[in-house]
Amino acid sequence: MSAVMTSRRTFLQSATLAALSGIAVSSPAQTAPKPRQLKKAIMLGTLGMKGTLLERLQAAKDAGYDGVEPQGGMNQQEVLDVLGKTGLQAASVCCHTHWKQTLTHPDEKIREEGLQGVLQTLRDAKAYGANSILVVPGVCNEEVSYDVAWERSIAQIKKAVPLAKELGVAISIENVWNNFILSPLEAVRFLDEIGEPSKVVGWHFDIGNVGRYGWAEQWIKVLGKRINRIHVKEYDTKKMKEEGLYKGFDVDLTQGTNNWPAIMKALDEAGYSGWAISEQRGGINPNGLKMLTDRMDQIFAM
Repeated sequence: MSAVMTSRRTFLQSATLAALSGIAVSSPAQTAPKPRQLKKAIMLGTLGMKGTLLERLQAAKDAGYDGVEPQGGMNQQEVLDVLGKTGLQAASVCCHTHWKQTLTHPDEKIREEGLQGVLQTLRDAKAYGANSILVVPGVCNEEVSYDVAWERSIAQIKKAVPLAKELGVAISIENVWNNFILSPLEAVRFLDEIGEPSKVVGWHFDIGNVGRYGWAEQWIKVLGKRINRIHVKEYDTKKMKEEGLYKGFDVDLTQGTNNWPAIMKALDEAGYSGWAISEQRGGINPNGLKMLTDRMDQIFAM
């Protein structure tokens, strides 16, 4: 008798016995979905607890986080020591110069300082064992027009590409409120003009930041495999409309208008796995940190 017939007979016998005893039996094809392969981290800048770096990161570890996103330009040895003592991993490193020394600044000297900040952040990430850094690509304003910002940003990022390749650390561009790169189609075009694979230059997708002018699930669909990291952040468009733009962030995780089931479905379809980094209010004490990790677990199960 063939193995296929034996397997079929075994299943039919099990089904018959189950029917007689009132127990439901699933067919072999009806297997449970695999759990999402996501690891929880917290952006260090949102870890508002008082105390030493060790005390703060130990609290994050105790709350259930697996990793942290430190800033570039910190004392490397101190960060390495604390990572070793807590067991946390560096999920990503956030560039420390990209808001003041922007890559699009009118002053070439300041743009160069911004580039050096990106390069230092790449070196820090390599030291910490992270393979991605978060970079704000620049700022558009009355002094810097959109087309000029586009050209300057791409030119500066291309200068950092050789070191990124050498170190094996990706430059991941974040969508922020910088009046620049306001749609996922623009984000894709921006990356395409840089012309590197996502493991060299990709996207650090902030879920909450797009709530002001779009839908996170739509961005994820368009960006797809270009996403290297995600920031888990809530936004409430109702509060935004009634109280002001920044009030949209004044809400706890899962309590805003983010469509988390649709967002998670889009991430699944994009094949995203790895680090999910919270950049969310609430991390001011152990209870707040535990609330954040519990809410992240709820979101990942949606």
